[in-house]
Amino acid sequence: MSNILVSVELTADAFAPFGDVIEARGSPTSVINGGRCGRYHDLANLDFHESGRAGINIFQSQPIALPFQLRLVERHPLGSQAFVPISGGDYLIVVAEDEAGVPVRLKAFHGERNQGVNYRRGIWHGVLMPIEKAALFTVVDWIGDRQNLEEFHFKEPITITAQTS
Repeated sequence: MSNILVSVELTADAFAPFGDVIEARGSPTSVINGGRCGRYHDLANLDFHESGRAGINIFQSQPIALPFQLRLVERHPLGSQAFVPISGGDYLIVVAEDEAGVPVRLKAFHGERNQGVNYRRGIWHGVLMPIEKAALFTVVDWIGDRQNLEEFHFKEPITITAQTS
C-alpha cells in the first residue's frame, strides 16, 4: 500500500462503491410548501440491523491541515452512517475496500460543504476531517445495545494531500 494518497473531487459515480453522495444537484424531485420549497427526495440508502434504530446526532469536529497523516479508519457493521455538514467548509473523505478484515485500496475525496456522504454498512472510512476550520455535522447512524464500531490502526501513517490543478 502506498503511503501517499491524493484526494479527488467527490462525485456520486466515483463514490458509488462505498455509499451515496447527499447533495442537491439538478432540479428538485418535487416542489412543496405552496411552491416555495424544492424537495430532493430519498438521497441515501439507510441500512440498519433490525436490532437497533436510526438515530440523529450532531458531531463537532476539529480541523485538519493538508497534508494530513491518516493513522486509523473505522467501520460500522450494524448500519450505514451518514455525515451531512451543518457548518464549516470543505472536508476530507477517506474510504477503503475490505480484504479479510483489513482496509485496502484506499481512496480520498474532497467533499464540499454542500455535500454529505452516506457510508454503506461495513465500509472502512476515515473519521471526520474538516479542512482548515472546525465544523458541525449531522450524523445519522445505527443506535442499539451492541458494539457497532471497528477500528483499524495503520502501522505507518498514510499521507493525504490535495489534488492540484
